[in-house]
Amino acid sequence: MEYVNVGRSGLTVSRVILGCMSYGAPQANGGGWTLGLDDARPLFREAIEAGITTFDTANAYGGGSSEEITGKLLGELAKRDEVVIATKVHFAMGPGPNGAGLSRGAIMTQIDNSLRRLGTDYVDLYQIHRHDPRTPIEETMQALHDLVRAGKVRYIGASSMWTWQFVKAQCLADLHGWTRFVSMQDQYNLIQREEEREMHPYCVEENIGVLPWSPLARGKLSRDWEASTARGDVDTRAPVLYGQAVAADRKVAATVAEVAQEREVSRAQVALAWMLHKPAVTAPIFGATKPGHIADAVAATRLSLSDKEIERLEADYVPHRPTGF
Repeated sequence: MEYVNVGRSGLTVSRVILGCMSYGAPQANGGGWTLGLDDARPLFREAIEAGITTFDTANAYGGGSSEEITGKLLGELAKRDEVVIATKVHFAMGPGPNGAGLSRGAIMTQIDNSLRRLGTDYVDLYQIHRHDPRTPIEETMQALHDLVRAGKVRYIGASSMWTWQFVKAQCLADLHGWTRFVSMQDQYNLIQREEEREMHPYCVEENIGVLPWSPLARGKLSRDWEASTARGDVDTRAPVLYGQAVAADRKVAATVAEVAQEREVSRAQVALAWMLHKPAVTAPIFGATKPGHIADAVAATRLSLSDKEIERLEADYVPHRPTGF
């Protein structure tokens, strides 16, 4: 496994990151597809044995149950200082004023709840899960800075937002001497490449790590387009995220399948390897509910695509409306 620094920071992560949204209470995230503690254990063990050190979750995943499972299994299978735990804050965790958003009260309340569920004294990377238009970004940045000073958080990151919002947050941090974001977790894959226009050039220029979510486009790039899955059957977000320009997107997915067949590897390996060739990308966040998913992600780090193959994979892309904000 290769390990890389996140941007200009000293935070070192594995080249692929295990996303933990797939683990939680039986009826979490729409119900029926998340894995509980015992089913998740062999996947965490396989990931750790493969050299994956970085695990990404969020307080809102499974109403907190993803953090509980993540913390429990990492506590069983690894030493705390040998893994990187990333979690997030923003989405609703309760009805009160501190149950959602990025106000100072919400951040201070939710970090303590996340630490309790994760069973740890600190989070390596604490990310705002989205931009909060109801809270001045100055308030959010100062609260996050205070968490770093208190030792509860070591680094901070952001997630899907407009580039100008991200730039404003970084500039305010510089102006006031607060902690800067070291990473951007955004939606990026072969059929949603709009972040290449502004966000990724900015991150390259400023040496900010990029940790993309949905690298396989909810499975559209790793299996037949119409294939049915337990998650897909209840996923109300997929049509929003991947319901545009379907004809063009299907051509891209078909090319992934062709290249995979020619190289005698899985489609997931091709889609992930394409992303790993991008200068802006630090480490994609992939989900795993079957052992083969982890093996594919690890293998992708060793798959070298030719310039001609990359051109083929990108040839049918058409502009999309940005989604995931």
